[in-house]
Amino acid sequence: MSSMGVTGVRSEITTDLKSIVKLVKDTTTTPAAIGFGINTPEQAQYFSSISDGIIIGSAIVKIIAKYGENAPEEVYKYTKMIKEAIRN
Repeated sequence: MSSMGVTGVRSEITTDLKSIVKLVKDTTTTPAAIGFGINTPEQAQYFSSISDGIIIGSAIVKIIAKYGENAPEEVYKYTKMIKEAIRN
């Protein structure tokens, strides 16, 4: 979890996740993924660099709501953009 509260797109995540993920990794071998609010390539790149993975949900739901039948192509473009950001 990247922030306290309900799920949804955030423009800024201010929780000290680097310290929290370090604590989890120092305590267990269970992979630590970060979610709740991640929606931009920049957020995806940063949070994937300090964790074992990221979880994006609300941003994809918004794309589906906006594009309806045409959503698969838009979701593909979005996830490709996120994947490219993580690889850099």
